[in-house]
Formats: sequence, C-alpha cells, structure tokens
Amino acid sequence: MKNYITHDEWSIVEDGFHAAYNEITESLMSLGNGRMGQRGNFEETFTGKTLQGNYVAGVYFPDKTRVGWWKNGYPNYFAKVLNACNWVGIDVKIGDEVLDLNTCLVEDFRRVLNMKEGVLERIATVALPSGRRVRIHSKRFCSMADDQAGAIRYSVTPLDFTDYFTVTPYLDGNIRNRDSNYDETFWNEIHKETSFSEGYLILETKENPYGVEQFQVSTGMAFDIRINDLKTDYQSLPVRQEKYVAGTVNIEVNEGKELVVYKYGVNLSSTNYAPEAILAETKKYLGGIYEKGFEQLLADHIKTWAEKWEKNDITIEGDIAAQQGIRFNIFHLGQTYTGEDERLNIGPKGFTGEKYGGSTYWDTEAYCIPFYLATAEQKVARNLLVYRYKHLEKAIENAEKLGFTNGAALYPMVTMNGEECHNEWEITFEEIHRNGAIAFAILDYTRYTGDESYLSEYGLEVLIGISRFWKQRVNWSAEKGKYVMLGVTGPNEYENNVNNNWYTNYIANWTLRYTLEVIGKLWTTNSSRLNEIIIATNFDLNGEMADWKHIVENMYFPYDEARRVYLQQQGFLDKEILTVNDIADHRPINQKWSWDRILRSCFIKQADVLQGLYLFEEDFTVDDIKRNFEFYEPMTVHESSLSPCVHSILAAKLGLKDKAYEMYVRTARLDLDDYNNDTEDGLHITSMAGTWMSVVKGFAGQRVVDGFLHLNPYTPEQWESYSFRIGFQGALLHVEVSKDGVHIQNLSETDLTMFLFGERVFVAGNSSVQK
Repeated sequence: MKNYITHDEWSIVEDGFHAAYNEITESLMSLGNGRMGQRGNFEETFTGKTLQGNYVAGVYFPDKTRVGWWKNGYPNYFAKVLNACNWVGIDVKIGDEVLDLNTCLVEDFRRVLNMKEGVLERIATVALPSGRRVRIHSKRFCSMADDQAGAIRYSVTPLDFTDYFTVTPYLDGNIRNRDSNYDETFWNEIHKETSFSEGYLILETKENPYGVEQFQVSTGMAFDIRINDLKTDYQSLPVRQEKYVAGTVNIEVNEGKELVVYKYGVNLSSTNYAPEAILAETKKYLGGIYEKGFEQLLADHIKTWAEKWEKNDITIEGDIAAQQGIRFNIFHLGQTYTGEDERLNIGPKGFTGEKYGGSTYWDTEAYCIPFYLATAEQKVARNLLVYRYKHLEKAIENAEKLGFTNGAALYPMVTMNGEECHNEWEITFEEIHRNGAIAFAILDYTRYTGDESYLSEYGLEVLIGISRFWKQRVNWSAEKGKYVMLGVTGPNEYENNVNNNWYTNYIANWTLRYTLEVIGKLWTTNSSRLNEIIIATNFDLNGEMADWKHIVENMYFPYDEARRVYLQQQGFLDKEILTVNDIADHRPINQKWSWDRILRSCFIKQADVLQGLYLFEEDFTVDDIKRNFEFYEPMTVHESSLSPCVHSILAAKLGLKDKAYEMYVRTARLDLDDYNNDTEDGLHITSMAGTWMSVVKGFAGQRVVDGFLHLNPYTPEQWESYSFRIGFQGALLHVEVSKDGVHIQNLSETDLTMFLFGERVFVAGNSSVQK
C-alpha cells in the first residue's frame, strides 16, 4: 500500500516528485470527458518511468488472440482500447539541453488534480544538468463542455539565466499499446499537414481479417506562444515526419520572464464523422476551440463540472481521507461515461490505461447502473441497457459458436461491438453468470425508475434470449433429481471449472422466474406488443414457459445443513477451511502463490455467494445473510476491485459497522493507496461505483421495495456527518445524515412518498422532513 498522495477534500495532490511511482500518479491524474481521455503524463520530454496514454471512445483494434493452447470456440481476436495520437506533447530545449525531469535535479514539485474543476496542474522548479534553474507551470483539461477537445497552458521560466528556448508542440502517432499481443503497432498514417502554429494528423487502424471495421482518428492542434502572457512575434517552422507533425519555435527568453505556450487539441473519430469529411470537420472544430481561447474554454468546462457535482457529490465531515476517496471515485465515473452516446459503455480502465482491453464487462450492470440511476438523468442508465439490446444478435451469435440454438443468447465477457473477444477459457466460456447480471439490470432499472415501457420496447427480448441460454446450459441429474449446472466459474475467479456454483445457479433460476413474470405482466398490460415479440423471437409460449417453470421448481442449490450456509459450489467443503489470518504473510496470493495452489485453496477473490445475497437480499432472512457472511468473509482476500463494496454493504445491513467501514475505506482508496499494486496499469473505474454504493446503499441503507424508496441510515463513528443527493422517479433529494438525525430536502417540485427507518414519510415538492 502506497501513502504518498496528500489527503485533501477536493484535490489529488502529489507534493514532491515520486519518480518510482510516476505511472501510478499518471493513472490517478488522468483526465477525460466521455469522448476522449488522457493519462496524467508530462507535456515535455520524460525519459523516466511513464505510460503515455491518450484514448478515444469507441475506437479499438482486434489484436490477434495469443494463447498457448488453442481451443475450439476461442475468439480470434482480443479487442484493444487503442493508445491514440499523443496530442499533449510540447518538447522544450534550452540552449543545447533538453528539459527532462528524469535528467534534471528536481528542487520542488507539486502536481494537483483539482476534481472540483476537472483541471490538472503542475508546478516544478528544476536544475538542468548545467545547473541552470527553470520553473515549469502547466495546466490542462479535457473539456466537458466541448467533448472532442482539450487545452493546455504550459510555461517555462528561466530563473537565473537568459538563453534561446526551442519549443516544439507536436502530434505523435508513433505510439503503441503496451499490452499488444505481438508487439505490433495498430495505426497507419492517412494524412498529415502543418501550417503556422497548426498541425493535423489522421491515423487509421490497420486492416484486419476479422471483419471488424477500421477506424480513423483525426487529431488537430493549434498553439500560441507568449511572453509573460503578452503576445509576441515568433516564427513556427513546420516539421513533418512519419506519423508526426510539429511546429518548432526558437525564441529568446530573458531571466525571470515566463515563456507561455497555449496548446489546443481535438480528436474526431470516424464513429461520428465520414472519413471523407473528417479533416474538414477537424479544422472547423479546432477553429472554434481556438477562437474561444483558453480562459473561455476553461470557464465552460468548470461550469459543466459544477452542474455534475450538484447532482452527484457526497460530502463527509470529519474524515478527509474518506472525503477525498469518495470524490475521487465519483470524479472518474463522471468523466468516463456521460450517457450521451448509447453506442458507448464503461470500460474497466476508462481513459486511464490499457489493461483488460474491451469496453464492456458485467461490471456495468452489477455496479455502475445503480450509480447512474441515482445521480444522472434517466436516459443515462437507459442507454446502458439499450447498448445491450443492440448487441442481442451478437449475443445469439456468441452462443451459436458454442453450440447453443433457438435464439439462446450469451452476452460476452469482454466486448467492443457485442462479439466475444476475451480469450481465457475458464473465464470466457465458464464465467457465464454475467448473463444474469444483464437480466438483473433490467429489473434494477425498471423498479428504480418506474419505466416499465422498457420491458415491452427492449427488455423482454433480451430476457428471452438469456433464458433460452440458461435452459440449454443446465441438465437434468438423475442422481440428484434436480437440474444442475456443470463446468462454470463463479464471481470468485480463484475457482475454475466447478459444478453447481451457487451464485450462477441462483441467478440463472431467478432470470427464468423474472422472464416468466414479465411475460405475465405484458399479457395483461400490453398483449399486442407481447404477440409481436412472440412472433419476432419465434417463441413457443406454452412449451418454453413450461420448460422454464420446471427448471425453476427443480434447480439444485448446494447447501450445508450443519453450518446452514449455501455452498459456493458443490464440493467446497472438501477444501481445508482456513481464514486470511492464517496466511497473513502470503498475501496477495495472486502474486505469491502458484495458480495450482490458489485453485486448491478455500480463499476467495471476491464476493461470490455473498454477491447473490447482496443482489437478492429480499429472498433471504437477515439470519441467512449473517451466517453466510460470517462463514465466507474471513476466507475472502479481496484481490478483486469489485469485492470490498459488496462486503461493506452487507456488513452495514448486519450492523457490523467496523467491518463496513474497513471495507468502505478499501474500496474508496483502492487506487489512491494502490492496495493491489496495480494502479499503474490504470484505475478500476467500474468498481468506483461500488464506493458510491458503499455510502448510499451501505451506510444510508438505500433500497427500492415495491416501488418505494427506502432509507435506513446511520453515521459511521469516524464521521461527524455525511450528505448525498439522489434522484428517484422525478424527485431530487438532498439527504443529510448525522449523529443527531436525518434531514431530507426535496429539491424538486415532485412529491414523494418514501420510507425512512421503515416508516412511511411524505416529502412534498420543495419541502423537507427531519427525523
């Protein structure tokens, strides 16, 4: 665990340059706007430890699968989120010395991500190898108001000398993905041009044999050079190299004078523009950005962030580390996905790194949708569900490749376009519980918003496809007289190829029940639309429903009568039952143990049985949940970013306040403190929604039951108070919780009847209640 980031309520602060941790800091201080993003790299040359990263939403490459032993059914490719053209670069040469913090003596250094405004700022004083000293001051942002643009104010001041500075703002397409399977580059140059203080570079992804479309990204830059922020005359020498354009300026700077570079960058992609028009559109967009200027762009950007924070901020009094942690997580969620484009989803690293490849995992449905339901307009969460509906045909194709028939749908473990592109057998084809998470998200959305029109418009078709998959994936066990599910991997990825994983069996069984329920609902409320769906899906109403009902009534769920707990899978008790306290010196086991040893152990990567008890808690008694929590949590090593939040929520429900807080801190500061020694690869974006859930669903006890919002809040002992805002069915509530009580203010005109501590409460529009 690292502890070098200064605790601050609204900022991520690195005081002093921690060169060994630079890639971690680059991840932490990444910027994005839902359409493009940039790691917290330096603008000038840096030859030390760094991962240059610029990413454009929806753009990817089908990297050829690389495995040791090919198995029938493997995807041919693994879709990689592409490291795109570096638009932030500004090389600086002073006399014959290159400004490079890896070769300079860093005298003082401060790098700050202002989360309130979405601005990354860096101030440093360094001594060049010659001993001459300069001060660097940079400020940049990816505009939330103009979401295909970013802007930089970068300055260098000679503190004790006068000399000529050579400044070269550039666009560089000679980049590669660190995680390329065969160390390939993925871009071809299509066009480049430069003129005075401008440059354009169009790159296209290479041809591929998999039928995946090729993408073009057109990157443009414009810059201005000033002295002490006053206009000055200068010449810009155009530079053109392979996949590279730049403008070089040679200018004398006197001692104590500030050389300022304003640089504007735009990224437009062929996902939104026709290739034949993309250059003209880039020039037009860049011209508008340049005309606005840095200060106006910044003001518009800050205003947009202020509007976001009005809806999703959580305040915590009395615990700065916790306050910083929750805002850090909310900030990155806000800049990763805006919901403006239903073709996009939430990648596990967002715009902060390359690891894990594809854009979409089951994390979106299980973890992210609750956050966006409560903190954004309804269309945002709806678009996440529409995204899956539009991939239904691909999900059916994925299932067909594995031998399933009759419209059975298997949604991918990893995808960019709906096609499976993950290539670890035990996960890709066995971690099928993801199908159930997508079905659950439909319930989650409809019960939270009350928008049941989604069921007839999109939802039922998805549910039918998933239910058909579950029907074919189970088989009848004559020995047990039950339906069983063989050869699966549950949420706990430290168990592969097991039989009857309880969570997978349960969520499959629930999906069948829910699909039957939805069919029954539409039968009475919208029979004409139901008939259209029956025809479109070639649905055998009587036969398929009878099959599903039989499975629902006869599914096998492993259970231990002595302990009265649900078994993670059949045969789980054959393992030696230990707790994490027995292996304190062996953690993290994924870095210290062989895979063979991990698979034979009882240790659990993340919530598995407890994941099911969290999602379906209304199906179980508090005693059921308590027994299973006390059995499984001590065996859980929490080496998945998705684990702590589920445990925090369940612990809060059970009154285990110390454990709930411990797990909250772990999820809130997972990346800030680098708990799992992997932050340098990028942040855990999807699990960040779990941090929000730990507060709102955990400490505040937020649930939706029978269409009503329920809150059952308490204040952790470490806090004086906390507050949050949530939208619910047209109402916007501001909830303040302290040791003295709960204050709920309705900020909208919509009246709301809800439950507080189990009692029915009416909160009229523009009024408040206190308890």
